[in-house]
Amino acid sequence: MSKPFSDHDKRKQISVRGLAGVENVAELKVAFNRHLHFTLVKDRNVANKRDYYFALANTVRDHLVGRWIRTQQYYYEKDPKRVYYISLEFYMGRTLQNTMVNLALENACDEAIYQLGLDMEELEDMEEDAGLGNGGLGRLAACFLDSMASLGLAAYGYGIRYEFGIFNQKIVNGWQVEEADDWLRYGNPWEKARPEYMRPVKFYGRTEHTPDGVKWVDTQVVLALPYDTPIPGYRNNIVNTMRLWSAKAPCDFNLKDFNVGGYIQAVLDRNLCENISRVLYPNDNFFEGKELRLKQEYFVVAATLQDVVRRFKASKFGSREVVRTDFAELPNKVAIQLNDTHPAMAIPELMRVLVDEEKLGWDKAWDVCVRTCAYTNHTVLPEALERWPIDLFHHLLPRHLEIIFEINHRFMEYVASKFPGDHDRMRRMSLIEEGGCKKVNMAHLCIVGSHAVNGVARIHSEILIATLYVFKDFYELDPHKFQNKTNGITPRRWLVMCNPGLAEVIAEKIGEEFIRDLDQLKRLLKFINDDAFIRDIAKVKQENKLKFAVHLEEHYKVKINPQSMFDFQVKRIHEYKRQLLNCLHMITYYNRIKKEPNKHWTPRTIMVGGKAAPGYHTAKMIIRLITAIGEVVNHDPVVGDRLKVIFLENYRVTLAEKAIPSADLSEQISTAGTEASGTGNMKFMLNGALTIGTMDGANVEMAEEAGEENLFIFGMRVEDVDAMDAGKGYHASEYYNRIPELKQAMDQIAGGFFSPKQPDLFKELVDLLMHHDRFKVFADYEAYIKCQDKVNQLYKNPKEWTKMVIHNIAGCGKFSSDRTIAQYAREIWGMEPSLEKIPTRIAINEAMPSVL
Repeated sequence: MSKPFSDHDKRKQISVRGLAGVENVAELKVAFNRHLHFTLVKDRNVANKRDYYFALANTVRDHLVGRWIRTQQYYYEKDPKRVYYISLEFYMGRTLQNTMVNLALENACDEAIYQLGLDMEELEDMEEDAGLGNGGLGRLAACFLDSMASLGLAAYGYGIRYEFGIFNQKIVNGWQVEEADDWLRYGNPWEKARPEYMRPVKFYGRTEHTPDGVKWVDTQVVLALPYDTPIPGYRNNIVNTMRLWSAKAPCDFNLKDFNVGGYIQAVLDRNLCENISRVLYPNDNFFEGKELRLKQEYFVVAATLQDVVRRFKASKFGSREVVRTDFAELPNKVAIQLNDTHPAMAIPELMRVLVDEEKLGWDKAWDVCVRTCAYTNHTVLPEALERWPIDLFHHLLPRHLEIIFEINHRFMEYVASKFPGDHDRMRRMSLIEEGGCKKVNMAHLCIVGSHAVNGVARIHSEILIATLYVFKDFYELDPHKFQNKTNGITPRRWLVMCNPGLAEVIAEKIGEEFIRDLDQLKRLLKFINDDAFIRDIAKVKQENKLKFAVHLEEHYKVKINPQSMFDFQVKRIHEYKRQLLNCLHMITYYNRIKKEPNKHWTPRTIMVGGKAAPGYHTAKMIIRLITAIGEVVNHDPVVGDRLKVIFLENYRVTLAEKAIPSADLSEQISTAGTEASGTGNMKFMLNGALTIGTMDGANVEMAEEAGEENLFIFGMRVEDVDAMDAGKGYHASEYYNRIPELKQAMDQIAGGFFSPKQPDLFKELVDLLMHHDRFKVFADYEAYIKCQDKVNQLYKNPKEWTKMVIHNIAGCGKFSSDRTIAQYAREIWGMEPSLEKIPTRIAINEAMPSVL
């Protein structure tokens, strides 16, 4: 047996990881062995790494359960206002390490696992990512859950428990290939099924208008089975709940009227309704109008609202009776936040419940609905806005279509009263889009049915209310509705957990309060000229780079120069994010090195990662171009280790946690006016990378907070893009003919230099860039290359580079999701955040309330 608190892996016993007391370690070892034996039914002779991971996960979960029950009791006793965050995506990643951080168990677990002769990192690597999201929207929801718990808000995340999350991406011969993400194959130790709270959800059928009101009849019922996951706050004993619904067929599904011999088929058909929670749609910023998707969207809100109403009726200062029947009180006790338009059906569903089931008059029900619901918009791209065909609605949700027509009729009367005779405005603002195929505009439904509408960065919120095709008309009608809530990231996962070395260097200078109050990072500016601090920051970065270089060599068989600049562009592959502009820089830099091989070039390792939607052909071609450039560049002996191009396969939360701490340069190069906010940009900034970017999304506010001189800003601003569109337009050939290096790069792509076996492989991409490029890549090429030259220059001066890094870290305070959520709470939900700890006393003998 090794001695306690050995100096294994040379880690300091640092306080930001929690203290490893002798008793804690001994208790954890006992619990670990107990779970291995009794939960997993294994002994050390036959157990494998996955068994050890599950034993550790269950041991850590034990520390959550008491707090989880106590939190629910506490809410039950205090009867606070509750917020329901409804999202079709929660991109949670892994849970084990995050839980250890939030419960201050990391060092104690580390020591216990070491004393048991096991390797903590190996066990952590056994955990599957919960990849129930596509990208930024789903990861934002995950960060928000962390912040809501850390700020003491009575909050619930509601979504779908997809059996298959975002696909696993394999790169085969340079192409993206999708594989199913069977993340539940070995079970999920963090979730608890709650069959006692199963809820029926109806589809299809027809409506009957009777003297007693409207009845929705002849429906098909699907059961929603909830699975609860604990969401711990940061060291405040609060554990909130994420409840994900899984679709189950009722026992009598298709069995009521089967013929003799039809029983087997009837049982097999149960799969049809269980498909609702089978798979996450892998589209990001693109609307796919499939019936199954609309089913998912209604399924989650119908099940959730039954929970909301049940809890509302049953919760009142410890009462066990159904005591609250006055629905005028609902907005005082319930806030519903719609994460994009995906949960828009919450609005007509709440109206159906209030009018048809609870028998409220329309006007009173509408007032309650609007005061309860709020809507977050995540994109200005027209192809991303949801518009559902009326025929599909009528088939799937006939009662809801009637309700939407009624909402629209009354809304159109209101618009007409405010803007008499302005029929064009009424057409633009209608919830029903006329034309060949009538459609329901879900964004319009969200705006009309909510009391607050917000964008996710200041520039994005300004564009929403200024642009005619977006929400300008609605702003002119109801300006008080529109707000901005700039996105944020949780510093627990995105600093303390993924970059403990940097967290410790910061804590040594300014203490640990920054973990709860990221604004404290401003205090680092006092040390901007402190040579020892500069060295410490640079040293942590170098250690992270060495670690990631080992990871790359293991996984990609590419030996990279850890002294080179680590240049990352990691995000979904999409034309508007302009990975193609990055490609043009790779080729230009390669050509320069080839032209003057003896010059002192700043070495770079350019890494691009991200998934392309399976049906998005152009995005898949962009991946193929990046891998093709890498094949040429990485094997050119003239270039050597001065330039490497690597496509990071299967980019996901867990890979981000490894990559981001190692980054020197963060590429945020979308066309101005297209990226709503971005949160990857914030993660890189907090972890000591410098940003090269356009004035788009949250980049604008990052430049304000850190000082524009501490970012590498280039290219057109929103007003320049607008002026170009309003003036002579964008003509790619002008730039191609005027800029020799751009012409050379394009000619190489077009001529097969990067695809010698298939010279016309990239013909479509060339055609796109030359003739159909909505995102104006060439217009920013020259400024981008010049800006990259400035980056290279500064990188040659490590001290000045690191001082700029410190300015960026010090400017990160605004970009904590704690700040974002505090603003949502105060300005939209009417709730007050609290940093108080709640008591951990658990009333074991008390009957648990029925309002979980």
